[in-house]
Formats: sequence, structure tokens, C-alpha cells
Amino acid sequence: MSDKRIIYKNTDDTISIIVPIVESGFTVEQIAKKDVPTGLKYKIVDVSEISSDRTFRDAWIIDEAELTDGVGD
Repeated sequence: MSDKRIIYKNTDDTISIIVPIVESGFTVEQIAKKDVPTGLKYKIVDVSEISSDRTFRDAWIIDEAELTDGVGD
């Protein structure tokens, strides 16, 4: 499993986090392009940047301006 996570904002303003499996033979960037929904911006971050406290995970927010690493195909 990777020490990276892929974050993107859904069309309903909720946040999704993808845990990439690098043993799949794809790079994290390839996984992001493939798995983030078409047209949605994403950011690849270190796992340490994601809160381990999931109590209020439905309230997590991210400014779309921070999603600068690419756009889903």
C-alpha cells in the first residue's frame, strides 16, 4: 500500500479519498487519472496529511483551489 492518498471533491461537495495500491503496477498518478471521476480535480498528499480522527469525516472540507495535481479522465 502507498504512503500517498488521492483527494478529490465530489459534485455534491463531499470529499473522497482514494488509497492507491501501488502493487497494482500503476503509479499513484496513473491511479488518480484512472479512478478520479472525469473532470474532477484532485490532489495527491502524504498519508500524514489526512486526519486519523474520523469522528467528523463527513464534515471535512477542502478548497478546490488546493486540488492542483490533475483532473480525472
